[in-house]
Amino acid sequence: MPHSSRASWRDLLRYRFENTLSRGPIAIIGWLALLSAGIVALATAAIWALRLGTTPGDTASEIGPLEGAWQSMLHAMDPGTLAGDQGWALRALMLAVTLGGIFIVSMLIGTITSGLESRLHEMRKGRSRVIERNHTLILGWSSKVYSIIGELIIANENQKNPCIVILADMDKVDMEDDIRAKFPSTKNTRVICRSGNPLDLDDLAVAAPHEARSIIVLAPETENPDIHVIKSVLAITNNPDRRETPYHIVAEIRDAHNLEAAHLVGGDEAVFVQGGDLIARVTAQTCRQSGLSVVYTELLDFDGAEIYFTEAATLAGRRYREVLSSFEDSTVIGIMRADGEALINPPMDTGLQADDRIIAISEDDDTLIPSKTAPPAPDLSCIVRGEPAEPVPERTLVLGWNEKTEAVIRELDNYVTRGSKVTVIRGWSEDDASLAAAASLTRQRMALLTGDITSRDTLEQVDVAGYDHIIVMSDTRQPIQEADAQTLICLLHLRNIAEASGRNLNIVSEMMDMRNRALAQVAKADDFIVSDKLVSLMLSQLSENKHLDLVFRNLFSSEGSEIYIRPARDYIAIGRDVDFHTVLEAAAQRGETAIGYRVVADGNDASKGFGVKVNPNKSERIVFAPNDQLIVLAED
Repeated sequence: MPHSSRASWRDLLRYRFENTLSRGPIAIIGWLALLSAGIVALATAAIWALRLGTTPGDTASEIGPLEGAWQSMLHAMDPGTLAGDQGWALRALMLAVTLGGIFIVSMLIGTITSGLESRLHEMRKGRSRVIERNHTLILGWSSKVYSIIGELIIANENQKNPCIVILADMDKVDMEDDIRAKFPSTKNTRVICRSGNPLDLDDLAVAAPHEARSIIVLAPETENPDIHVIKSVLAITNNPDRRETPYHIVAEIRDAHNLEAAHLVGGDEAVFVQGGDLIARVTAQTCRQSGLSVVYTELLDFDGAEIYFTEAATLAGRRYREVLSSFEDSTVIGIMRADGEALINPPMDTGLQADDRIIAISEDDDTLIPSKTAPPAPDLSCIVRGEPAEPVPERTLVLGWNEKTEAVIRELDNYVTRGSKVTVIRGWSEDDASLAAAASLTRQRMALLTGDITSRDTLEQVDVAGYDHIIVMSDTRQPIQEADAQTLICLLHLRNIAEASGRNLNIVSEMMDMRNRALAQVAKADDFIVSDKLVSLMLSQLSENKHLDLVFRNLFSSEGSEIYIRPARDYIAIGRDVDFHTVLEAAAQRGETAIGYRVVADGNDASKGFGVKVNPNKSERIVFAPNDQLIVLAED
């Protein structure tokens, strides 16, 4: 038979005592307080009953219950109180009370200290709920987080009490230390870190996503990052406690094949940035136009001029061509219709309606103000009409291969003329990706060679000096620093070959780490595409205004108007002193929108923006040199 026995009263007391202790330091402190109160009560009863400390025959010296409790409590807390006791009986009792007090107070101090340390440790873990409103929430952690924080700090300089909250599956202290090392001062922006899994609804609630102004979801640097991003967006949009108003979510997607699923989850509340596609488009456009990556960076970062929207009611009824000169300190680039259609560089006779919004490049959203006075007339005598050069077949050399190379080659096919050729050199022979890239081309044919791009012999054998454009792609199979080191070696060889041949090579290189760009300047490549940096800038811009997605889709697409860098001599007479109103008119006569210029003499000077000036003041005067260029929005 199974043995059974009833629990004794001691077992029951012990069981309930242990249950109370499991509640933490507060329960322990309560028990110690109760024990202290018991000792004081017993001592008080003994003093009062035995009339300890009372002078015989002197009723005035009697110690009452209240005084006895006070004296007992003092003895329990302060051993020095014993010195004032009279009579051995009282001294013996108070000694017992003091000894009991010493043990209890010691335990109490230890418990309080342990409880405070435990509480501080829990707080440092970043598990407490964030009490913020209208903050920017970043979910996840990757190398892009530093660029995003830096951009948001600049964007928030004219905001009141801005805040960035980061929720990532990392130690809170480690995140704070990393951010502090990168940004010793965050100016007026507070950065709050919390530890937790963005996919866990309880962890997500800690970061107050339903109170956030915008939410940025970063792709983790692990396998299948898109699954993590899609589930993070789903945790917000399908949250049981979701808010009624739409969310403003910006998320990063690595694989284009996952975009359809992502849009199903995010709906109208999420904008997705496909990093590989963005880099491919920028690389393809930049390799054919030196300095273009600097223009894109200027438009995408918050340090300088960016793209903003403003109401067009005061300019309603005017044509687009008239609106171009209506802003002294901003550069108009298009119109946003009331139905959400973005018209970038529309026909010059396009009319502006009262419910439209003007799209313009400006220093800040509060500087996008129409001029109160009429603009000065352009100097028509300085305008020339150079004939565009006839397109000719182009030869492009691609050194290296990664997951973006196929997209770069396909995108390049949209810009070159028929009969062009692209040659690829990499460390392995044909595979499915290269075969697919070759089969998709219509205007150029592709040749694939096997070789080491860091070898001088390999580069000399293909006659790099005979190519119109050279693109160096990072080897993403390697760690970031090793990949950039390989790129740097290749660039040094290319520059040495160029100097030996006396030819100027048009080189565009992809870099993984922004810090290595300064080192690579010695190679004097025309442009550097820093992948993580451009994607980070795009995410930051869209987190501030999701309507920019329509503008960027136009600018980075081969359809419609894109940014071109063209010889200034085809628009303005060389050596003439002109203002930008005249430059605007020269471009408008061709159906183009001028947004800036490039001084080629400063092309290698980082302190002068590599010669690129976007959104110049309209009254600012300039004399163009023969090799200087204009930056315009045009159809082709």
